Amino acid sequence: MNKQEIRDLMRFFDKSGINKVKIKDGEFSIELQKGYESAPVVMTEQAPVAQSVAPLSKSPTETKETVQIDKKSEGESIKSPMVGTFYMAPSPGSEPFVKVGTVVRKGQTIAIIEAMKIMNEIEAEFDCRITETLVDDGTPVEFNMPLYGVEKV
Repeated sequence: MNKQEIRDLMRFFDKSGINKVKIKDGEFSIELQKGYESAPVVMTEQAPVAQSVAPLSKSPTETKETVQIDKKSEGESIKSPMVGTFYMAPSPGSEPFVKVGTVVRKGQTIAIIEAMKIMNEIEAEFDCRITETLVDDGTPVEFNMPLYGVEKV
Protein backbone atom coordinates (compact mmCIF):
# COMPACT_ATOMS: atom_id res chain seq x y z
CA MET A 1 0.00 0.00 0.00
CA ASN A 2 1.20 3.51 -0.72
CA LYS A 3 0.79 6.53 1.58
CA GLN A 4 -2.38 7.74 -0.13
CA GLU A 5 -4.06 4.31 0.10
CA ILE A 6 -3.19 4.16 3.80
CA ARG A 7 -4.59 7.68 4.36
CA ASP A 8 -7.78 6.75 2.50
CA LEU A 9 -8.07 3.58 4.59
CA MET A 10 -7.62 5.57 7.80
CA ARG A 11 -10.27 8.13 6.78
CA PHE A 12 -12.71 5.34 5.89
CA PHE A 13 -11.96 3.53 9.17
CA ASP A 14 -12.41 6.74 11.19
CA LYS A 15 -15.87 7.34 9.66
CA SER A 16 -16.99 3.71 9.92
CA GLY A 17 -18.60 1.92 12.86
CA ILE A 18 -15.69 -0.53 12.94
CA ASN A 19 -13.54 -0.39 16.10
CA LYS A 20 -10.62 -2.56 15.02
CA VAL A 21 -9.24 -3.89 11.74
CA LYS A 22 -6.07 -5.75 10.80
CA ILE A 23 -4.95 -6.13 7.18
CA LYS A 24 -2.12 -8.38 6.07
CA ASP A 25 -0.88 -8.68 2.50
CA GLY A 26 2.38 -10.59 2.16
CA GLU A 27 4.98 -8.84 4.31
CA PHE A 28 2.85 -5.70 4.68
CA SER A 29 0.42 -5.50 7.58
CA ILE A 30 -1.49 -2.67 9.22
CA GLU A 31 -3.70 -2.66 12.27
CA LEU A 32 -6.13 0.15 13.12
CA GLN A 33 -7.99 0.48 16.40
CA LYS A 34 -10.23 3.17 17.83
CA GLY A 35 -9.69 4.03 21.48
CA TYR A 36 -6.91 2.92 23.77
CA GLU A 37 -6.16 -0.43 25.37
CA SER A 38 -3.84 1.14 27.95
CA ALA A 39 -4.62 3.65 30.67
CA PRO A 40 -6.25 6.83 29.37
CA VAL A 41 -3.98 9.74 28.50
CA VAL A 42 -4.18 12.60 30.99
CA MET A 43 -4.34 15.95 29.21
CA THR A 44 -2.98 19.16 30.68
CA GLU A 45 -4.79 22.47 30.59
CA GLN A 46 -2.77 23.49 27.52
CA ALA A 47 -3.69 20.39 25.52
CA PRO A 48 -4.34 21.21 21.86
CA VAL A 49 -7.31 18.83 21.71
CA ALA A 50 -9.39 21.67 23.18
CA GLN A 51 -8.82 23.61 19.96
CA SER A 52 -11.20 21.36 18.08
CA VAL A 53 -13.99 21.90 20.62
CA ALA A 54 -16.08 25.02 20.14
CA PRO A 55 -18.35 26.28 22.91
CA LEU A 56 -22.07 25.71 22.35
CA SER A 57 -22.91 29.24 23.44
CA LYS A 58 -21.03 32.18 24.84
CA SER A 59 -21.69 32.75 28.50
CA PRO A 60 -20.77 35.66 30.76
CA THR A 61 -18.18 33.42 32.44
CA GLU A 62 -16.39 32.64 29.15
CA THR A 63 -12.62 32.73 29.54
CA LYS A 64 -9.98 34.37 27.37
CA GLU A 65 -8.69 30.90 26.46
CA THR A 66 -12.01 30.04 24.79
CA VAL A 67 -11.90 33.25 22.76
CA GLN A 68 -8.37 32.38 21.58
CA ILE A 69 -9.48 28.89 20.58
CA ASP A 70 -12.29 30.31 18.45
CA LYS A 71 -9.88 32.76 16.83
CA LYS A 72 -7.35 30.04 15.97
CA SER A 73 -9.96 27.84 14.31
CA GLU A 74 -10.87 30.58 11.81
CA GLY A 75 -9.14 30.95 8.44
CA GLU A 76 -6.92 28.62 6.45
CA SER A 77 -5.12 25.78 8.20
CA ILE A 78 -3.34 22.51 7.60
CA LYS A 79 -5.18 19.78 9.47
CA SER A 80 -4.12 16.43 10.83
CA PRO A 81 -4.98 13.54 8.49
CA MET A 82 -4.92 11.08 11.42
CA VAL A 83 -4.92 10.52 15.16
CA GLY A 84 -1.49 10.31 16.78
CA THR A 85 1.34 12.26 18.39
CA PHE A 86 2.48 15.43 16.63
CA TYR A 87 6.19 16.15 16.13
CA MET A 88 7.56 19.33 14.57
CA ALA A 89 11.06 17.91 13.83
CA PRO A 90 12.44 14.66 12.39
CA SER A 91 14.15 13.83 15.71
CA PRO A 92 14.53 15.32 19.21
CA GLY A 93 16.91 18.28 19.14
CA SER A 94 16.65 18.72 15.35
CA GLU A 95 15.43 21.89 13.68
CA PRO A 96 11.65 21.86 13.04
CA PHE A 97 10.46 21.15 9.50
CA VAL A 98 8.76 24.59 9.40
CA LYS A 99 8.56 27.74 11.53
CA VAL A 100 6.22 30.74 11.49
CA GLY A 101 6.98 32.65 8.30
CA THR A 102 8.24 29.62 6.37
CA VAL A 103 6.90 29.35 2.81
CA VAL A 104 6.14 25.72 1.97
CA ARG A 105 5.37 24.09 -1.34
CA LYS A 106 2.78 21.40 -2.02
CA GLY A 107 4.24 18.01 -1.04
CA GLN A 108 6.87 19.44 1.35
CA THR A 109 7.09 17.69 4.73
CA ILE A 110 5.83 19.96 7.50
CA ALA A 111 5.57 17.57 10.47
CA ILE A 112 5.47 13.96 11.61
CA ILE A 113 2.56 12.21 13.29
CA GLU A 114 3.33 9.01 15.12
CA ALA A 115 0.45 6.55 14.96
CA MET A 116 0.76 2.95 16.15
CA LYS A 117 4.55 3.33 16.40
CA ILE A 118 4.76 4.34 12.73
CA MET A 119 6.19 7.77 11.87
CA ASN A 120 3.99 9.36 9.18
CA GLU A 121 5.37 12.38 7.34
CA ILE A 122 2.71 15.05 6.94
CA GLU A 123 2.99 17.00 3.70
CA ALA A 124 1.54 20.36 2.71
CA GLU A 125 -1.48 19.91 0.45
CA PHE A 126 -0.96 23.33 -1.18
CA ASP A 127 1.58 26.16 -1.42
CA CYS A 128 1.35 28.38 1.65
CA ARG A 129 3.10 30.45 4.31
CA ILE A 130 2.97 29.26 7.94
CA THR A 131 1.33 32.00 10.03
CA GLU A 132 1.06 30.18 13.36
CA THR A 133 1.70 26.85 15.04
CA LEU A 134 -1.50 25.60 16.66
CA VAL A 135 -0.15 22.43 18.33
CA ASP A 136 2.76 21.94 20.74
CA ASP A 137 5.49 19.47 19.84
CA GLY A 138 4.93 15.98 21.28
CA THR A 139 1.21 16.39 21.99
CA PRO A 140 -1.65 14.12 20.92
CA VAL A 141 -3.73 15.25 17.93
CA GLU A 142 -7.10 14.18 16.58
CA PHE A 143 -8.22 13.56 13.01
CA ASN A 144 -8.92 16.84 11.15
CA MET A 145 -7.46 18.95 13.98
CA PRO A 146 -5.72 22.17 12.80
CA LEU A 147 -1.93 21.87 13.11
CA TYR A 148 -0.74 25.10 11.46
CA GLY A 149 -2.46 28.35 10.57
CA VAL A 150 -1.52 29.20 6.99
CA GLU A 151 -1.92 31.78 4.28
CA LYS A 152 -2.16 30.42 0.74
CA VAL A 153 0.43 31.80 -1.70
